[in-house]
Amino acid sequence: MSGKYPFQISYFSTRKLYALASKILRCISESVYMCEQITLYAIIHFEKEKYKEDMSLNQENKATGRPSEERKWMQYYPEMMLNLIQKPQCTVWEYLESNCPGMDEVAIHYYGEDITWRTVFEESEKCARSLRAMGFGEGDQIPVFFRLVPNFVFLLLAAEKIGASILCRDNTLQENVEAVSKADAKAIFAHDFLSKKEMKAYFENAGVKKIILLNPLYYGDEKALPDYIKASLDENYPRVAASGKGTMTWDEFLSLGEYYVGRVEAEKDLSRPLFRAYTSGSTGPSKQVIHCADSILGTVCQMNFYGGSDEIRPTWLVTCLPPALVAVVVSMVLLPLSSNKLLIMDPFVDPEDVDLEMMRYRPNSWPMIPMFIEIIMRNGRIPDDYDMSHLLAAGAGCEAVNNNQLDRVQNFLEKHNCKARFTVGYGSSEAGSNLTFQMAPKSVHNGNVGIPMPLTVMGVFKPGTQEELGYNELGEICTSGPGTMLGYDRRSATAKALQTHADGKIWLHTGDIGYVDEDGVFYVLNRGAAQRYGGGELAVLPMENRLADAKIAGIKDEFFVLIEDNDHDGYFVPYLYVVLEDGYTIQDITEAVQSCLEPHMFPVEILAIDERPFFHFKTNRIELSQELKQKKFNC
Repeated sequence: MSGKYPFQISYFSTRKLYALASKILRCISESVYMCEQITLYAIIHFEKEKYKEDMSLNQENKATGRPSEERKWMQYYPEMMLNLIQKPQCTVWEYLESNCPGMDEVAIHYYGEDITWRTVFEESEKCARSLRAMGFGEGDQIPVFFRLVPNFVFLLLAAEKIGASILCRDNTLQENVEAVSKADAKAIFAHDFLSKKEMKAYFENAGVKKIILLNPLYYGDEKALPDYIKASLDENYPRVAASGKGTMTWDEFLSLGEYYVGRVEAEKDLSRPLFRAYTSGSTGPSKQVIHCADSILGTVCQMNFYGGSDEIRPTWLVTCLPPALVAVVVSMVLLPLSSNKLLIMDPFVDPEDVDLEMMRYRPNSWPMIPMFIEIIMRNGRIPDDYDMSHLLAAGAGCEAVNNNQLDRVQNFLEKHNCKARFTVGYGSSEAGSNLTFQMAPKSVHNGNVGIPMPLTVMGVFKPGTQEELGYNELGEICTSGPGTMLGYDRRSATAKALQTHADGKIWLHTGDIGYVDEDGVFYVLNRGAAQRYGGGELAVLPMENRLADAKIAGIKDEFFVLIEDNDHDGYFVPYLYVVLEDGYTIQDITEAVQSCLEPHMFPVEILAIDERPFFHFKTNRIELSQELKQKKFNC
């Protein structure tokens, strides 16, 4: 391809280099292929020694004792990889176009239908014209309540072209209506399984005048759907679906632009809001996170080599997860699309059936959040001889994973011939999704989330301050990088999260507690500080790991839930939930549990459950904490 954009590097000239960089990353996490590993570790060892030499030559200037300045994690990145990673100065549309392997190549596979890059750009152009015809323009918010279907990508690119932003939320109806009302949007996009009740709520309480309804099989072949996908899709339809006055079909929407003759493309502004999504509310009130093309690509450009191969065109499967999550749009959709991976969209599989879809598609990459791998293991439907070596990478984000979970998952993967080591990453919606990679050859246990991505700086600070702490000191994890959000929809919340430090950089204060070791590897231990009255930090992950490492007979899985201490404002108390082996009782494990915890960690109560519960793709601590509070209130 020609150099259409200043940042562009020929796709064909860099394909193998990206694949080699990906192989280095993958090889670090593999437990087999030792000959290949030795070769690649030699590269990393050379870079590490070179880094140490450079450090010694500039010791006086670089030895500050501040991890964010010394950036010791850079020793794990080969220089050839770093040379490939540059932050683009372009729109998302331009970035995808410049990395497109060919207009007739398949970009997306959706339930039996292949969608080419030509279709992606042509349909996005049609959407842009139709949005203009409806009256959308610069600065407007376009509420979209789609699952991860191809049409969502078209709307995202179209919104960018006209200078608008996509607004997504996947909470309660009341919260979704509130978001639309605040956006002052006169039209919304939803699937045709929107209920009459929901339609009425948007019309009456949010000021909506028009709802564009999309059949989820506008693309795709219904005949290609397995029975369990059909059943899952059918379950979305209510007894009375939205219809009639105030609604239009997707084709009727597209027809609006056919005769539009006005201006379509807005003036380019890479810092203009493009994507708005709400946090799940698992760690506090749900907040709207705002990203622009600049911040979105600031994350994507650092990850392009992930899951690559110089031997095949990798496939990338996304199951269930909705585009209302920043990580889905940035790291699970735009990342594979911009790095020549075949994106397989599978939005309507029931979470309980993700194991069947993994075996049906045999993807090379599949974002395995802890919920998915837990379901796979406990369903018991994966045959003993099923070969999972098709996975080039195996890792999870979304929430912390304790040592017990890590060991169980790794044993399962090894049993099924998966060559990749199961690892855990770290990120947040506010940071543009991913912040770290597992590049250092260290144990992934005890909260190890890896090292910052190449263009990202991280540090640990004294909570509530801008005072950076040293190595192995516990504090608040903060980050400064190209993927950081523009802000929240509330100025006060933005001012608290995004702070300009003495170095002149804008730092995101995550609220997460952890530390960085002497090699630049980060460890995340808790989502926010939680003290117990009488002294002692209730760091959930280390507490769970104490139990996991003790390997207490009778415990299959365990996790803590913290709730506010009603008797002491500002303090918390822990409750322990356990999944027990058959034949064991709470009394059988209580003494062993207490023996491996510090006194301030002792749970108020140990509760047995049948299996780990999930909500919004995370361990359902929200509902459990509500039940505990109600139980205390009733007492």
